[in-house]
Amino acid sequence: MLDPATVITRLGGVARGTQLQRHGISRKRLAQEVGTRRIQRVRAGVFAAPRTDAGIRTAAAHGGALTCGSALRLHGVWVLDDDALHVWLGENGRRHPHPGCACTVHNFRGRTRFSAVDVETALVHLHACGGDEAFFAAFESACNRGLLPRAARARIRLALPEGARWLVDLARGDAQSGLESLLRLRLHILGIQLECQVQIDGVGRVDFVLGGRLILEADGKENHDGLSKRHKDLVRDAAASRLGYETLHFDYAQIVYNWDTVQSAILAALARLRA
Repeated sequence: MLDPATVITRLGGVARGTQLQRHGISRKRLAQEVGTRRIQRVRAGVFAAPRTDAGIRTAAAHGGALTCGSALRLHGVWVLDDDALHVWLGENGRRHPHPGCACTVHNFRGRTRFSAVDVETALVHLHACGGDEAFFAAFESACNRGLLPRAARARIRLALPEGARWLVDLARGDAQSGLESLLRLRLHILGIQLECQVQIDGVGRVDFVLGGRLILEADGKENHDGLSKRHKDLVRDAAASRLGYETLHFDYAQIVYNWDTVQSAILAALARLRA
């Protein structure tokens, strides 16, 4: 006799009772498995395996599949901060009330099922939901992780609005972080070329160089090296200054949430270096 938890896991972590019955698992057996906590009843007629991701369970409780950044995170893709849980109901889903619901619901075309959507679908949904920047950073991250074969990239490009397809053309597969992707996109729009991970003799490897003489260092939100890193930065900055470089430092919050100030500082520094 098939093990219900195993079958549910193979079906994506969440399944309807009717699906499980087609595999020979009776309602009585399902009730027994719920009673012994070997599976979980998400809502009436819908069951989850014990190790199913909490977001997938919540999406199923709401009536759909996990999508956008919520799904991309599960696939290991870098996405901009967004605490909302994004649920795709599709053409066949129906919204179900559930305790503490704070879901962001999408009714994009197509038929869905429970679990998390694939990377390709999630990226197309993310562009419609989060816009160019969120899409571009996630797209480059997915490319860097080898999650998008050439055919998938082509399908994504065609699925985007015509005016957004240039984002796929601009994207690279060697972006090391979401911050790098955001900076390159924003500076590209300003007509500024960004060199990434540049080795400078006497200084070492720096995050970015602009205009040949402006070093840009960006600290991700996971960076917590404190005083030790600050000292290393000061030593590197002094070495770079001796060679005629100017260095600007920004952290994750500044780049993501206070871009106007970052942009002004970069443009002013480039103007000084050209003078």
